[in-house]
Amino acid sequence: MAYLLKAVTRTIKGEKSREQGSLPAVAYGAGNETVSLDLNYPEFLKLYKQAGDSSLIDLEIDGKNVGKVLVHEVQYDPVKDTPTHIDLRRIDMNKVMQAPVVLHFVGEAPAVKEMGGTLVQNISQVTVECLPKDLVSFIEVNLIGLKTFDDAVKVKDLVLPAGIKVVSPHADALVTKVIASLTEEEIKAMEEAGKSMDVSKIESSAKKKEEEAAAEGEAPTAEKKVEEKK
Repeated sequence: MAYLLKAVTRTIKGEKSREQGSLPAVAYGAGNETVSLDLNYPEFLKLYKQAGDSSLIDLEIDGKNVGKVLVHEVQYDPVKDTPTHIDLRRIDMNKVMQAPVVLHFVGEAPAVKEMGGTLVQNISQVTVECLPKDLVSFIEVNLIGLKTFDDAVKVKDLVLPAGIKVVSPHADALVTKVIASLTEEEIKAMEEAGKSMDVSKIESSAKKKEEEAAAEGEAPTAEKKVEEKK
């Protein structure tokens, strides 16, 4: 999908620009000078919702197409949580680049559906290296292979499009797996910690409870299923 972002050259400070209803930005990189810009606020929000950080965008300044950019950084108002400034990174289409790419989790893990387990997503995006023409907006992670609590998807297991390699995190980093059901306290801690949750600790705790239940002759019951927001 093609994306087009229209901008005009900015000659005033960003604060003044915001007062006038515009969204200040800068475009830099690829051997070009840094240029101060004004963006249309609603138009940028609509485009960013669709393109995100991983899609190449055609940048038009004062009616002239100046090449491809990526949204490199969005600064937000700490109170209103609305964008206040945008950094646009110019892209040289002939040079290898690095960019973040989000992971899209698809399918249903049998270990969740049939064993009452909890799906834990430890990584939501990766940094890839490729030529700009090969950059993709997302990489799919199929959950169908998670049939038991021993199965896992690591970075090295990701099915990558041609021309793309992952440079971060490392190949053995855990992307997702299914663990034994959690207690309400563990679920609450997981929700509060979000993506920073240490999966190994959750897994160890869940396994310990399962082993204790087995030692007492009790079958572990299925707790409330939780699947982190994709």
